[in-house]
Amino acid sequence: MDIILASGSPRRRELLTQMGLSFRVLVSDADETVDKTLPPAEQVALISRRKAEAVAEEAGADALVIAADTIVSLDGEVMGKPHSREEAVQMLARLQGKTHQVYTGLTLQAGSRTETCVECTAVTFRPMTAAEIQAYVATGEPMDKAGAYGIQGFGGMFVEGIQGDYFNVMGLPICRLGKVLQSFGVEVMG
Repeated sequence: MDIILASGSPRRRELLTQMGLSFRVLVSDADETVDKTLPPAEQVALISRRKAEAVAEEAGADALVIAADTIVSLDGEVMGKPHSREEAVQMLARLQGKTHQVYTGLTLQAGSRTETCVECTAVTFRPMTAAEIQAYVATGEPMDKAGAYGIQGFGGMFVEGIQGDYFNVMGLPICRLGKVLQSFGVEVMG
């Protein structure tokens, strides 16, 4: 089966490779605008479906498309990728000392069959000083990540606790993905 990742994310590519999957990448150009009054879980489900549909048209009938969208939510407010260093500093200042949620919408599409699910992981940040936040933003790591941090990089130093799938925070819930792949007839480790 031709497996296609509908994402340009290097983290998602790395995670699929770790799962032992052979795949190719077709980056989706789907519209990612949503009604911001929708709950975070509905937002990521909708965007992941759009990404899968956009790539499935190009991929062909024999392809299995994997698409995902990840957002960070604090007190019900969605925090996307920061547009500036100042915005990254503001996001991190809000997250520090609190627990937030990371939602990933995951859609698999093959032919006329589409499965969409949402994974949520709770992440608690320790209190951070203004100097720590500034130093972290200066690394550049926060700039292409929802919520302005990467748990797999320097940002992991601020994570005091996690409840749920660690890989979901990186942008791809591989436990859930493995189960859905099996339902599509894809053996992950075999």
